[in-house]
Amino acid sequence: MYAIIETGGKQYRVSEGDILKVEKLNIADNETVTFDNVVLISDGDKVSCGNPYIAKATVTADVLKTEKGKKVLVFKKKMRKGYQRLRGHRQQHTSVKIKKISA
Repeated sequence: MYAIIETGGKQYRVSEGDILKVEKLNIADNETVTFDNVVLISDGDKVSCGNPYIAKATVTADVLKTEKGKKVLVFKKKMRKGYQRLRGHRQQHTSVKIKKISA
């Protein structure tokens, strides 16, 4: 059984027991989060598709930790003008473990 959920402007395919990194959620570590934006649920041969979301379908997950990702460097330069800029960015993300998929 798997589901496709939407969070942080992205869609993720999840199954029970999966650990995934999503955009930062404002929830403390070791708490439970419920995702209500379920786009699709597949249970073997039976597939339920939402328009845009499935009513009364939820995915429950435990928040493991919130941390920063790898640093991304952005370098800008203009030839013969003496212009150079180097900026770094570390995106924050939350690791969650999927507990239960309910339709």
